[in-house]
Amino acid sequence: MANEQDRRKAAAQTGAYLFVIAAIAVMANMFSAGAYSRTDWTKNERYTLSKGSGRLINTLKTPVQVDAYITRGLAQLDAFNRDLTDLLKEYERAGNGKFEYTLIEAKTDELKEQAKEAGLQPMAFGESDATGEDQTSIAQGYMGLVIKYGSEKQVIPQLNPSQATGLEFWITNKIREIRDKADDIKHKVGVVTGKDELKLDDPNLTPKQGQGGGPSIKAILGQAFPFYELVDVELADGATEIDKELDGLIITQPQKDYTDKELRRIDQFLMLGGKSLAVFASAVTMKANDPTMSATLNTHNLDKLLAGYGVDMKKDAVFDYGAQFRIPIMTQGGVASIRHPGIAQVVNDPRFDEDKRLLDPSFAGFFRMEELAFPFPSSLEILRDKQPSDVKIYAVARTTPAAGVVTGDVIDMKMRREWQPKPPFEQRIIAAVAEGKLKSAFSEPGDSGIKANAQAPEASRVLVVSSSQFLTNPFARAGNGPELGGQFAQFGNVGGDQQLLMIAGPYAQRYLTNVILSVKNTLDWISGDADLLAASAKIIGDPNLTYSSITKPSIEAEDDDVAIKKKDEEYRTARKDVQRKVQWTLTLGMPFLFGLFGLFRWRSRRNPGNKYKL
Repeated sequence: MANEQDRRKAAAQTGAYLFVIAAIAVMANMFSAGAYSRTDWTKNERYTLSKGSGRLINTLKTPVQVDAYITRGLAQLDAFNRDLTDLLKEYERAGNGKFEYTLIEAKTDELKEQAKEAGLQPMAFGESDATGEDQTSIAQGYMGLVIKYGSEKQVIPQLNPSQATGLEFWITNKIREIRDKADDIKHKVGVVTGKDELKLDDPNLTPKQGQGGGPSIKAILGQAFPFYELVDVELADGATEIDKELDGLIITQPQKDYTDKELRRIDQFLMLGGKSLAVFASAVTMKANDPTMSATLNTHNLDKLLAGYGVDMKKDAVFDYGAQFRIPIMTQGGVASIRHPGIAQVVNDPRFDEDKRLLDPSFAGFFRMEELAFPFPSSLEILRDKQPSDVKIYAVARTTPAAGVVTGDVIDMKMRREWQPKPPFEQRIIAAVAEGKLKSAFSEPGDSGIKANAQAPEASRVLVVSSSQFLTNPFARAGNGPELGGQFAQFGNVGGDQQLLMIAGPYAQRYLTNVILSVKNTLDWISGDADLLAASAKIIGDPNLTYSSITKPSIEAEDDDVAIKKKDEEYRTARKDVQRKVQWTLTLGMPFLFGLFGLFRWRSRRNPGNKYKL
């Protein structure tokens, strides 16, 4: 009888608990209705919409309509469709009625024709059998987006279902492009010309392939980010004022000196307020198509302007022996590493304190970037007394503490196996920013006749990236043959240096994506539109797994190739040991602990002295 009562009591308690749990679930759903949110702990906010994308949607005057053409039927396609749908829902929630989307599976001939007329391109999708058998599933269809806003339309003709990384980046940029076109929003940035400068349309990002050369920074920006208009600015010895409608100016590596009047015109432009200047140049001057890679040191008078803003460019060449820039290449004997201390490899290393941080990923131009290459830099010195106390002047990129400088008329930058370090060694600033209500770089008007405000009425900004070939591939620029033109163009890269071109390919693969994104982010910074930086960061792949218990090898300036190789092997061995420990801990350790817990529970239940109550 007692047992029967106990069973009834236990059943009643169980029913009561189930009722309470069901009530909690119902109440939780009621309270969460209309207040959906996700917590994303990934570094680049990979699984949630960035705030900048949401703010962009809310700037729209009328709702934007997105027609998402999808294809189903394969596991990979279905997984991609879920990611795409989740992202579009995030846009819809953030848009507050200004974002609408429709999923369209073009199965019928009518829908297929509709997709084709909209500008989408048909795709074939393949997927291997998961069992490992020699079978492949094939599907054909459309996977792309049609974006409509007002009377304008933009199309992403194909989406790669094997790569969802960066999807928000491309959607947001297309929305921005169509908004700017429909609402007549212009972003014009001037690029100073007439100084035999490194041009943004130079096709030296990769080794030349056949007729027509290769890609250029300007061509890539024009195709991917057409909302920016790059305008040539000819200073002509300061004869006329710089167009006030420009958001800012870009100066690239010159080979001719700037005159006093030209520098004062640039200063006059900045003193208008709300303007920006980005300088991608150093004292290390090298000619294109010169495989000797011989450099001369000349600041071309840019130091006279920049020092006035509190960023002084030195007439030297920085060699960073601590970073040990290296590129792996294939040789007849196998894989070999080519190193060049004249190219500063700057990484976001958390071991450095705030005031000695190598790369500042919070700065707009380098936002959330883990690594950048700064070819042939000169050192910068911050002169805080040149500007008022409320103007911020700070470094955004530095070398390692094992960096030295070389001075002289001619510097040999050619690749070689052995480099002779020259002390003293210390950390050098190679990129810096000054922002605020800047004071004019020139305290006296002089005899130029050019008048400028003594101080900018609104915040202006100056970025100095002291790298002469930051905007190009230094090995392609030196190794590519000269432009022959005419009938000889069909022969492609004639007269190029094959050794340099062999290095140029791996350099492009490793560094150029971040360089192009950095330039795009800098244009956002110049125009004052930094909202989309977080979306831009999502195109960058996730960083490699790191182990805080293992310290990266510290390369000393005097280390030769044998010592460097030994330190690399020790580092790799330590990583493999940790990986092996983690692998076996997860493989055997967790099941062992689970089994031990089960054994403890079994022994506890077998012990009649233990009584458990619900």
